[in-house]
Amino acid sequence: MEKIRKIIGVLLLAVLLTVPFINPLNKYLSIPSNMVIFQNQSPMKVPKLDHVQVTSDNEIIQAIDSSFYPKESGNSNIFYEVSGVPIKKVNVSVLDDIKVIPGGQSIGVQLQTKGVLVVGHHLVNDKVKGNTSPGEEAKIQVGDIILEINGEEIKKMEEVQPYVEKAGKENTSVELKVKRGNEIINTTLKPVMDSKENRYQIGLYIRDSAAGIGTVSFYAPESKKYGALGHVISDMDTKKPIDIHNGKIVKSNVTSIEKGNNGIPGEKQARFSTNDKEIGTITKNSPFGIFGKLNEPLKNGIYDQLLPIALSQDVKEGPAKILTVVEGEKVEEFDVEIVSSMKQEYPATKGMVIKITDPKLLERTGGIVQGMSGSPIIQDDKIIGAVTHVFVNDPTSGYGVHIEWMLQEADIDIFKENAQAS
Repeated sequence: MEKIRKIIGVLLLAVLLTVPFINPLNKYLSIPSNMVIFQNQSPMKVPKLDHVQVTSDNEIIQAIDSSFYPKESGNSNIFYEVSGVPIKKVNVSVLDDIKVIPGGQSIGVQLQTKGVLVVGHHLVNDKVKGNTSPGEEAKIQVGDIILEINGEEIKKMEEVQPYVEKAGKENTSVELKVKRGNEIINTTLKPVMDSKENRYQIGLYIRDSAAGIGTVSFYAPESKKYGALGHVISDMDTKKPIDIHNGKIVKSNVTSIEKGNNGIPGEKQARFSTNDKEIGTITKNSPFGIFGKLNEPLKNGIYDQLLPIALSQDVKEGPAKILTVVEGEKVEEFDVEIVSSMKQEYPATKGMVIKITDPKLLERTGGIVQGMSGSPIIQDDKIIGAVTHVFVNDPTSGYGVHIEWMLQEADIDIFKENAQAS
């Protein structure tokens, strides 16, 4: 009996000793097991909340004590704590030597889609059924991407028709693998002979490429990485972002400007050929612009040297400059005003409101026009972002994206970490 009492006493003591350490962890263990601390974020951009990284078995790896949050650039310490006990110390600092060269050059953009993009339905004149659309009957939707036909990868529009003709002549269906958003769908479609065109058709309008103009925002000479546009390229018909296979940029020549008026955005008219010499590749089309590598250095004739960057918290309301082309290939500098700038902890495309104040630019363009997207914004000899959107009802004003998010999308790391066990 005495032995039993001793065992119970030891167990009670153990529970009492561990309660203070267990209770504070309850809030951590309730966090979903798939949460990761640095999911595409630098340590300086973690939320001001207590976060934890755990395994699928809820085993704690590391937690952030958000009572410390670095607000300024420069060296700072972040302590990882579990129940108030530091388990790791990380030194974080913005790299002082991160510099890039601002762009401003007008470029022609050509994108090759991943698969072929469905941009519409059309009717096929069948002798038996009358007007019909096999693609619509197969529930193929506008915006879908045809990735494969009969198990074979499709990259170009001209690769589709041979499968259609073969299936039509053999009175069989084609098997399609289709991407719809993040979903992959398998379906079948039977071609129909169009009595007017005298060939088999599937009743779908498709596209395998897109082209347009924009402006280079920056490039890094050492890595040859660049960013442009500051916003995603969407298909003109489906209005959905283009899922790209590859792409290229070439130089473009601005021939005229269609001024913007209230309710109607202006537009740069530029000339370029897809057969022109490729000056860079396009490997990514994201909400923050297009990104890739340059084949040769670009010069703007104004800022051809490396400039430091400014993070969102360092951007000030007041005067700034933009670099852009309004005639030919000449990059010019124009005055703008930063009306407002948000201190952003997470990537967001609309971080600044800017207003064109330069009389020369207002005279020539009326403000921000299409094709100006990507024009770098410079303040106090630092690159702070790029022009992205125009306000339709006020073409003199628009949005800008902070440079840090474009650099992040270009896989240029502006932070460094030196971790050590505590």
